[in-house]
Amino acid sequence: MTSRMTRRRALAAAAAAGFGLPAAAQAAPQPSRRRGNRMNLRVATFNASLHRAAAGQLLEDLAADADSGVGEDPQIRAVAEIIQINNPDIVLLNEFDHDEDGAGVDLFRKNYLEVSQNGKSPVTYRYSFTAPVNTGVPSGHDLNGDGTVGGADDAWGFGEFPGQYGMVILSRYPILTKQIRTFQKLRWADMPSNLLPTEYYGPEISAELPLSSKSHWDVPVRVGSSTIHVLASHPTPPSFDGAEKRNQRRNHDEIRLWADYLSPGQRSRWIEDDTGTRGGLAPSEQFVILGDLNADLLDGDSWPGAIDQLLSHPRVRDTRPGSDGAVEASEVQGGANLEHAGDPRLDTADFTDDPAPGNLRVDYVLPSRTLQAVFSAVYWPLTGHPGSELTGSSPFPASDHRLVRADLQIKE
Repeated sequence: MTSRMTRRRALAAAAAAGFGLPAAAQAAPQPSRRRGNRMNLRVATFNASLHRAAAGQLLEDLAADADSGVGEDPQIRAVAEIIQINNPDIVLLNEFDHDEDGAGVDLFRKNYLEVSQNGKSPVTYRYSFTAPVNTGVPSGHDLNGDGTVGGADDAWGFGEFPGQYGMVILSRYPILTKQIRTFQKLRWADMPSNLLPTEYYGPEISAELPLSSKSHWDVPVRVGSSTIHVLASHPTPPSFDGAEKRNQRRNHDEIRLWADYLSPGQRSRWIEDDTGTRGGLAPSEQFVILGDLNADLLDGDSWPGAIDQLLSHPRVRDTRPGSDGAVEASEVQGGANLEHAGDPRLDTADFTDDPAPGNLRVDYVLPSRTLQAVFSAVYWPLTGHPGSELTGSSPFPASDHRLVRADLQIKE
């Protein structure tokens, strides 16, 4: 049996050896910097917690103030400031409530991103994509087995209303809209050798249940002479389960969808998008997987091997983005963090420490191996450093997740 060093032991060893936390986080390099016939493309994922308790509430919060003419919601301003600081060329936002007209995306850009937040430079994204998700869509079945039908637990994906916890992609580069593939309706039962708990759900529900708790998107973006496929998703948390482990199983298989999608031949042949087209991503295509995948390699409640399906995939590059702030938080907050086996530097989410799970790595930017990564980081400033008021215990922190970014070299 291989021994595992817990975080408590690792931090103690570092202190004994005289290693401390760096005085300041490394500054972010500029995106889209040209290097000969190549350019840096900064891609990011951010679970921005732009979800609200009722349909339409986010639109109200995104609206401009009648007096100032700009958005004044403090949490949304914090989210916008983090994006302005990191200045990604392409960013996936998880937990952004979806509305059919896409009005929320436009309001967020106009009233927050394109307005300076605390002196930061405004950012402009000409292109965007959003689409319906399964969260909050009534199933008509008693999915949680409580004897009643209706409510968030009985939706195809947990949610109080259709579109809650949706997704948005913002891009400075053209999105090839006619080539987008979505997998909202793909049935879990159609996945070969799936982990669907059919005995729990029964045959009728098992035959209807979609695999994706929100949706899975393949969104091609044209960057110079190259096309980058943005593979976006937000699998269900592997928590709130009974003995059947339905959420752990679904999280594993939602992650597996991308692993199969990137694999040629029989392994991806079962995959069918919402237009009826079958198959996965061609081996010659470049991609980056983005999203809050709700799975840590070594800690938390994930089904064994869930995220390793991607981290060990032969087409995927793990740049292991990290931060000094996450190391500091693990030590200061204690609790479950000190017994974790994973490297605290890689954490991307500040979860409850006592009781578990503690802080985890759940948000990912995973480019294809054909793309060279020149920089990666998690935006988690040290306490007292600029930006820490946006991520710490301030009255209006942006989110319990941190923005994760990577700079990739792309041919022009």
